[in-house]
Amino acid sequence: MSRKNLELQLAERPKANVIPGQTFKLVESDAPTAGDLKDGQILVETYYLSLDPGPRSWLYDFTSYIPPVAIGERMRGFGIARVLASKSSKAKEGDMVVSRSGWAEFAIVDESQFDVIALPKGTKITDALGAAGLTGQTAYFGLKHIGDPQAGETVVISGAAGATGSIVGQICKLKGCRVVGIAGSDEKCEMLTEELGFDVALNYKSPTFRDDFEKATPDLINVYWDNVGGEILEAALDRAAFRARFVMCGSISGYNSIGTGTQPGIRNLFQVTIQRVKMEGFVVFDYQDDYPEAIGALGQWLAEGKIKGKETVVQGGIKVVDKAFCDLFEGKNTGKLMVQVKPYDE
Repeated sequence: MSRKNLELQLAERPKANVIPGQTFKLVESDAPTAGDLKDGQILVETYYLSLDPGPRSWLYDFTSYIPPVAIGERMRGFGIARVLASKSSKAKEGDMVVSRSGWAEFAIVDESQFDVIALPKGTKITDALGAAGLTGQTAYFGLKHIGDPQAGETVVISGAAGATGSIVGQICKLKGCRVVGIAGSDEKCEMLTEELGFDVALNYKSPTFRDDFEKATPDLINVYWDNVGGEILEAALDRAAFRARFVMCGSISGYNSIGTGTQPGIRNLFQVTIQRVKMEGFVVFDYQDDYPEAIGALGQWLAEGKIKGKETVVQGGIKVVDKAFCDLFEGKNTGKLMVQVKPYDE
C-alpha cells in the first residue's frame, strides 16, 4: 500500500483575514517516492514547518519580492525535514535539512532549495528555523547593513516578542545598546526584560503607551526596527534622533488589508526630512550568499548562551497549519512560531 501525503493548497485569495478551512484546502495524495527523484533532488519528510508573516503577502495577486502563490499550488514555506532518499551530492539519506518544501508532509526538493543543518553543540534542531534560521538571519543582516547599532545608542523594536524582534534586541544588547521593546501584552513585556535582557519593554495596548514611550526614549531613537508599521511607526518617527536609522523589516499590522483602501497613511513622514532619517527596507533573501556567516555567528551565540531562541510550537500536523498561521496576526505566539508535523527524536 502506497504512503499517503497531506498538503495544503491555496484555494482562494483572501480579501482580508485568512479563513481556516476556506483559504486553503487540505489535499491527500500518494506520497512521492525515491523513484520520482531526478538528479540533484532529494525526497524529504517534514518534521517542523516555519510560520512567518511575510508569506501572507504571497497570497495577493501581485508580485512582491517573489511571485504570488497560484490557486491550486501547494503553499510555500520552509521546514525542517529528514532526507529519505537523495540524488544530490549535497545531502545523504538521514540528513536533517532546512528546505523550501512547502506545507506538506512529504516533498521532492531541488538542490537549490535546501541546506543541510549544521549547528554547533549546545543548540537544538528547531534553532535552524528560529534563532539561527531565516528569522535570526533577518535580524543579523538588517542590523549589519542598515541599523548599524553602536554602543550607547537607543534601539527601539516593534513586534519585539516575535521571532525576529526578540533576536534583534539581544544582538543589540551584545553591542552595548540600550534596548526598548514594544509588545502586545504584559506577559510578553516581562519575558523581554526578565529573560532576554531588554532594558525596557512597553505594552502598546496600554492606555498610557504614548507617555510611556516618550519616557522610555529620553535621548530619542537612534535605531528603530519596524516589524508592524502603522501607528507605532508614527510614534517612532516622532521620537527619531538626528540621522536615526529605521530598519523596515515588516508591517504586520496591515498585511491582511493590502489593497482594501482601509490602511491609513503615515502622517509624519516629514520627520524623515527634518531629522535626516535613513529609512530602508530589505528582505533576508537579499543576503543569501552570506547565510553561512550569519548562521555561524548566531549558532555560536546560542551555544555560548549569549542569545536565547524563544519558540511557540503548535501540535497537530498539517491539518492545523492554516489555523496556526492565523495566530501570527493575532499575536498569539511568543518568539518563533512553528508547527510540529512529526516528533523529532535525535
